[in-house]
Amino acid sequence: MTDHVTLRRGAYHDSVTLMRITQAATAAVGVTVAQVAMATALNIELTTDLGFEVPADAGPNDLLVAVRADDETGIAAGIAAVDAALAASGRPSSTGGGGFGAPIAPRTVRSAARAAPDAAVVLLSVPGPSVIGEAMDALGAGRHVMIFSDNVPLEHELALKQTAAQRGLLVMGPDCGTAIVSGVGLGFANVLGAADEGPRVGIIAASGTGAQQVSCLLDEADVSISHLLGVGGRDLSETIGGASAMQALRMLDADPTTDHIVIVSKPPHPSAERAVLAAAAAGATPVTTVLIGAGRPDLTAGVEAVLAAIGVEPPWWPSWSAGRAKPDAHHGALRGLYAGGTLADEAMVVAGRTLGDIRSNIPLRPDLALTSGGGGVPDLSGAGHVVVDLGDDAFTLGRPHPMIDPTVRLELLAQQAADPDVRVILLDVVLGHGAEPDPSARLAPAIRGALDAAGRPLTVVVSLCGTAFDPQDREAQSASFVRAGAAVFYSNAAAAAAAAAVAAGIEPAGGRG
Repeated sequence: MTDHVTLRRGAYHDSVTLMRITQAATAAVGVTVAQVAMATALNIELTTDLGFEVPADAGPNDLLVAVRADDETGIAAGIAAVDAALAASGRPSSTGGGGFGAPIAPRTVRSAARAAPDAAVVLLSVPGPSVIGEAMDALGAGRHVMIFSDNVPLEHELALKQTAAQRGLLVMGPDCGTAIVSGVGLGFANVLGAADEGPRVGIIAASGTGAQQVSCLLDEADVSISHLLGVGGRDLSETIGGASAMQALRMLDADPTTDHIVIVSKPPHPSAERAVLAAAAAGATPVTTVLIGAGRPDLTAGVEAVLAAIGVEPPWWPSWSAGRAKPDAHHGALRGLYAGGTLADEAMVVAGRTLGDIRSNIPLRPDLALTSGGGGVPDLSGAGHVVVDLGDDAFTLGRPHPMIDPTVRLELLAQQAADPDVRVILLDVVLGHGAEPDPSARLAPAIRGALDAAGRPLTVVVSLCGTAFDPQDREAQSASFVRAGAAVFYSNAAAAAAAAAVAAGIEPAGGRG
């Protein structure tokens, strides 16, 4: 193996851009590991943990490029991929301006608001602890805020949402990965069709992938979405109390393009749930809640309840080679490797009906907590049934989200295939803008390799969240996973139920997917 580490002085790029550049470098022929990041203390530590030697004079204004490859040819391919991705990003590779006569980019949120007086939303993607100042400036300028950033202190979130409520504004986030406002997608957003007629549904989501699953299922039923307002996964916590959800309710209730409202959430705190339900009951627009938790309907059943409420017949949810998830005499552990937190929550609830307790880094009960070893890849040997949320803050601190870069999941997939206790591996794949351009390019060969290497009965089940209009081509993705040997389901609940049945060696309950 050969290592290459360089610093590019004064070359700032935002974290989302660097995630994609890291992904491009990792995909280069001969490259085994790549890390492209600003040389902050955290990123230096993460790069050192990967075995690279970082120059002692590295600083937060330097771009750190670390590539490990089979040989010098692989190093050259990795560096070429970095340079090509930097050029394609459309950003300068230094702190210089955009050239003589080019407009000067705003340097603050307030100056950007003045330069774009008709813009209603400010989207922030900065380090979590730095969010509060920028977001307060946006609220002060009378703008709604979408906070893509994660690792924002809870007390900062509360202060921002209290300020927004006083000003009649909406804070989407923190850790808001998905929103669609008047047909415009922000963050991870699926491409939705627009029905020529029929009721239009507005979605309020204290979840990201949960919102995507609900909107995709509604789209499959030919139902139009007016707006999808993500409010952050902690909004229905005890501390935040549903502050943004209630503001979003007021906004959608007053919106003439919204005929029905759906509230989607990870397991809510009881006090926040009561407050939000009271606000929903006080509005004029009908509301359906889809709240994940033990004893509650799953996301697919929740969507079917919405369809019944608006007078639309539910379709049969697609599946591809679902027979590959047919139970047999063999049984063993289920391991779920998820990119989406809400989909992971739902998988635990659904699979738990068959398998009982399931351990996780985002457990449904505190006693089922699985430690992740300080953000590293956990050893699941002997852990029994497990569902891991690889998009949790502990995994994404300083590294790309798994919907962008699947490296950590691929490593875990190989581990689970080699574990003789494991009978079924459950994965989610989320399509749409912002997500990996071709998820099956790396994941399908890894699935095929896992099945070939297992040397025992092993089933892989894929939950595929996306629409027929997404840029990744849903049908091509599903076909690639099927060729690799996986069973593929459009409904995450159906995928989880099928995987649980295989793990238990029993027939699954019937359903529409």
